[in-house]
Amino acid sequence: MNRLWALSRTTHGVLDIAAPGFVALLWLGAFPAWERILLSLATAFAAYTAIYALNDLVSVEDDREKVREGLNAGYSVEASALRHPLAQGALSLRGGWLWFAAWYGLALLGAWLLNPSIVMLLLAAAALEVLYCRLLKVTYWRILVSGLVKASGPLSAILVVDSSPAWSGLLLILSWVMLWEVGGQNIPADWNDIAEDRRVGAKTLPLTLGTQSAGLLALTALTLTVMVSLFLPGVSPLALGWPYGLGAALIGLTLLLLPALRLYQNQHDPRAAAYLFDRASYYPLAQLSLITLFVLLKQVGWL
Repeated sequence: MNRLWALSRTTHGVLDIAAPGFVALLWLGAFPAWERILLSLATAFAAYTAIYALNDLVSVEDDREKVREGLNAGYSVEASALRHPLAQGALSLRGGWLWFAAWYGLALLGAWLLNPSIVMLLLAAAALEVLYCRLLKVTYWRILVSGLVKASGPLSAILVVDSSPAWSGLLLILSWVMLWEVGGQNIPADWNDIAEDRRVGAKTLPLTLGTQSAGLLALTALTLTVMVSLFLPGVSPLALGWPYGLGAALIGLTLLLLPALRLYQNQHDPRAAAYLFDRASYYPLAQLSLITLFVLLKQVGWL
């Protein structure tokens, strides 16, 4: 089972579930019914498990090229001895595809029960993930495709709690998630894999534009992430006020801006990119914890 969980990068996938959870609570301003929460969690887990597995399934040939020369040990939450188990021969392609199909089927079923519109987002996420993998040796602009894939979860969460959401709010959430993904996940992950990607002729942003530009872009994207996060209370029915804004800003400073600045200033530190990736991976969980606190305060009449 460990090989299958490694295929789906489950540690990272579980952290990612915090993003839809945060967005749902922010948008609704209250806890949904417990049955809906449990179904949503099960569906989100199935979806993230499937999509992360799909990444390795589609990229297996490129990953095999990397494995031949040895993998970077890595330091991020995604690093383990079982990285790319398909490429390392620790898992069969047939087993991998069956694993993906089972979880993707469960995700589609859960999405249909929650809101049939979510099925379209889940289908789009899988198609975009395949496109993202296929563009590895084509263009670094695939980073935007990655942002769209990551945003599909939070956008689906909105449809769980609101069947007719305002487009302005959807676009605000989309921009926030994409900026975080670009600056805090995609750029540092590709930076951490520069040596491997160079061997296979990948066209990632750090390889194509150089680490100086990549560091500046990551810092800029994450600065914008924090700025946009201060406007997110506008989509919530809660009167969150300045205490929430201060909390959101401190979370952004600690988990995004300071690690991004460290990477920009220490571009030759092999751990700096992974450090940013790790801290940014906990950003949605921290935001979920913050909004949960305010929803609880509302429930007891203190807000």
